[in-house]
Amino acid sequence: MKYPCETCRFRALADKRPASIWARLWRWHTGWCPGWKRYQKALAAGKIVEKRP
Repeated sequence: MKYPCETCRFRALADKRPASIWARLWRWHTGWCPGWKRYQKALAAGKIVEKRP
């Protein structure tokens, strides 16, 4: 299964500048996003390997 979290521009901006408003919004978003929770479960289960630049 393809997860949008892997290629999310919002996430990339947050990773690039962790002290930015984008990073704060990203952290808030991951607290309630069901897609992010599924992505984290898949990572923990070893179903996917995180591909990050």
